[in-house]
Amino acid sequence: MDARVKRSLSAWPQRPPGMPRSIKHPGTWLRARPDSWTTAVQPFIKLPGSRHLRTLPDGLWLHFSPDAEDPYADILCVEACSSLSNLLDKRSRFAPSTGSLQVFCPLPWLLAPMLPETEAPRWRLIALCKSEPTGPLVLPVRDIRVLYGLRQEHYAGFAETQMPAPHEFFCPMEALMREDGHEDPRMQALIRRTSAAENFMVLPEPGTPAAPLPRAPSPANTIRRQRSTEPPSMRFIDSLYRQAEG
Repeated sequence: MDARVKRSLSAWPQRPPGMPRSIKHPGTWLRARPDSWTTAVQPFIKLPGSRHLRTLPDGLWLHFSPDAEDPYADILCVEACSSLSNLLDKRSRFAPSTGSLQVFCPLPWLLAPMLPETEAPRWRLIALCKSEPTGPLVLPVRDIRVLYGLRQEHYAGFAETQMPAPHEFFCPMEALMREDGHEDPRMQALIRRTSAAENFMVLPEPGTPAAPLPRAPSPANTIRRQRSTEPPSMRFIDSLYRQAEG
């Protein structure tokens, strides 16, 4: 089953199908896993300082920050879960934590071309790489979304009785095993909902300066405005401070 899912995911594009273009993802999306045509070591997820414990999702897409002075990666993982115990194990790996995950991009993967028919190495598509890298690229994970594929009997029961976490999304396993699954409008709509842009009613246009937040009037300024008309009583002044503190 895992082999069928990975074979299907190999046909998915470099940008997740249905993922909208927005100011929330101004950089480059690349498919990190699966990569069946190259022998280069593929990127993986790990905890800072850990050299042995790695998370290797069935599918992994990376969005790279375009700013070399503020490097980060957003990740979309796809996990095929053949049993409920397998689901619980994989959910625990991506559970919210006070610590940060890291994504590790090996040097051979960065130097390899994105597709067999192309010659340009991957690092040239990553804006934060200003020159050819000489070592692996290790980035903190800014945002993570996970799509779990479940067997039909598990999917129906989970959808009926369980509540997903904000970063979790679910689909039947068959949707991940279809060779043209990435062309399914329902899958594209589901992937679109994983975008951080979907958390906002309206997004500003790129380059629009942010409007300054209005500054709340201080009690002292309010008092000075009141003095221009009539001297305030101490009771009135005390009420203004209580309103400001409340």
